[in-house]
Amino acid sequence: MWEKVKGFTADFFVTGDPLIYGADVSIVLTVAAIVFVLTYFKKWGWLWREWLTTVDHKKIGIMYILSAFLMLFRGGVDALLMRAQLAAPEMSFLTPEHYNQIFTTHGVIMILFMAMPFMFGLFNVIVPLQIGARDVAYPFLNALSFWLFFWGAMLFNLSFVIGGPPDAGWLAYPPYSEKMFNPGVGQDFYIWGIQISGIGSLITGINFIVTILKMRAPGMKLMKMPMFSWSVLSSCIAIIFSFPILTGTLALLFLDRYAGAHFFTLDGGGNPMMYINLIWMWGHPEVYIIVLPAFGIFSEIVATFSKKKLFGYKSMVYAMMIISVLSFLVWAHHFFTMGSGADVNAFFALTTMLIAIPTGVKVFNWLFTMFRGKITFQTPMLWTVGFIPCFVIGGMTGVLLSVVPADFQFHNSYFLIAHFHQVIIGGVVFGYFAGLYYWWPKMFGFKLNERIGKWAFWFWNIGFYLCFMPQYVVGLMGMTRRVASYGWDKGWWEMNLVSTIGAGLMGIAFLFQVWQIMHSAKRYKANLDTTGDPWNGRTLEWSIPSPAPHYNFAVLPQVSEQDDWWERKQRRERGETVRSDSHDSPKQEPIHMPRNSGTPFVMSLCWFVAGFGFVFDWTWFVVAGLAGVALCMIAHSFNYNTDYYIQVDEIERTEASARRGQADG
Repeated sequence: MWEKVKGFTADFFVTGDPLIYGADVSIVLTVAAIVFVLTYFKKWGWLWREWLTTVDHKKIGIMYILSAFLMLFRGGVDALLMRAQLAAPEMSFLTPEHYNQIFTTHGVIMILFMAMPFMFGLFNVIVPLQIGARDVAYPFLNALSFWLFFWGAMLFNLSFVIGGPPDAGWLAYPPYSEKMFNPGVGQDFYIWGIQISGIGSLITGINFIVTILKMRAPGMKLMKMPMFSWSVLSSCIAIIFSFPILTGTLALLFLDRYAGAHFFTLDGGGNPMMYINLIWMWGHPEVYIIVLPAFGIFSEIVATFSKKKLFGYKSMVYAMMIISVLSFLVWAHHFFTMGSGADVNAFFALTTMLIAIPTGVKVFNWLFTMFRGKITFQTPMLWTVGFIPCFVIGGMTGVLLSVVPADFQFHNSYFLIAHFHQVIIGGVVFGYFAGLYYWWPKMFGFKLNERIGKWAFWFWNIGFYLCFMPQYVVGLMGMTRRVASYGWDKGWWEMNLVSTIGAGLMGIAFLFQVWQIMHSAKRYKANLDTTGDPWNGRTLEWSIPSPAPHYNFAVLPQVSEQDDWWERKQRRERGETVRSDSHDSPKQEPIHMPRNSGTPFVMSLCWFVAGFGFVFDWTWFVVAGLAGVALCMIAHSFNYNTDYYIQVDEIERTEASARRGQADG
């Protein structure tokens, strides 16, 4: 009996690596600390009522962003481990097997479990406020989306200490990801972690399309909508067409592994190139899914800190929608070298070049917005200005990769790694940082410390260029991707050492950001936003107190033009009467709001249990998990107590308290 237990434990838990044992200890200590704090301060009930069961879009957005920061830490540690291994030739810091696992998990975590929740967090916090809505169209589904993402991410990350992580690359190409070459459970953790969180992503895409199209404030026509909301709409359109492809592709791979199907195995009549086509039919739109909202963020920040209306508003809208469509017509440039033929390569080379045009339009629009503007360089604007040269370089190298003969040289080299990170970090991560700094006061009611924020900005930027510029060089010198070690004779070590130093500086920059948040929270009274409009903003989210009340708007705003809040402030400065100042303003009425529900949390946990059962082929776990999902759906279908009204007296008390806070400020 004891021998069976020992055998099971040895197979179930990952053993034999000091790094893994360190992770085990840190996980146990962290969980114990959380349980102790919640128990000691008697906060379990508060946690359940205020957060685990909430359907408030603002709280859900905060939980998304917190999860993204945790995943940024995890993915960043993976990156530092890889750079430590490559800092010098013939390093043995990581074994080749461990290196494969780390670069696989790094890619998945950064794209799907860091960038996506960061993006969804900003969607949730800002879009309803920008369009004058009190919540999203489907609050229950919004909570379900978050918890599906969360438990999917937890299932994937669990593979680090249980069963073993995936090691077939972040896109899991067959035959490496097939059962014959990858018999462990790591690839199944990959499939089910992404599948569960991907369902949540698809639901979010549907939810925000409906929210934007159906819940805008009276008078806010589409061409009066803030640019960030436009970017969310274009991103969500791409989500609802691309994520079903990912779901179907991973389902086929799971059938190959679990049921002995042969969709992607050559010896069974399948074709691994079909998988690669399918995964990139999702994968390249995914790049634009995460970068389009960053474009919207930069548009808001540039206009606000230049104190000018955004230059070329309509061209920006058209550019975003064109990118959303063209993103589905470029996927084959990821495998020009497979030998598709001149006609196919020429078509995808042309579409890849074409998609650079609307991207370039936006850069010129931002520059013309800043031209002759009264620019102030506070932290959000610094991130925006830092993004522009970074993204331009990334875009230029992307056009180089669209030239088929050149791609035959660059393909699978560190030149491609540098280009990809130039676009994703310089575009996506810098964009979301800019949005976080910009909207932080609206989320929490206080500003972040500017001095520490500037230290973080400069460490991030200097570290970024030190890390990735040398990778263009070593790529041109012949260093290929996924190399776990190299010899002294290659001549790569100097550039790799500089790259590792740059990665370390970015790690320090992240610590500066953590310090900035803790320092600012500790001194929040000194950083308090008592105006609701600390940046002198242009859009509706700045017209209400910070943080926003539970119901967002006591009276739904009436919109008459683009940048309506800015125009109202300008009219007040000129002494003109504004509708909200006049005696015939609409009277307050009870506000209809959704009621909290624990069903999304429980249902998603049941999906986690089912996914865990599929990973280890534990039928009873699968049955229990799916039965729990079905019971949650049935119970919710009979739940009619889903909403309530906030009465006028409570609204008046909340508004009066906010006005007193502004007066005290």
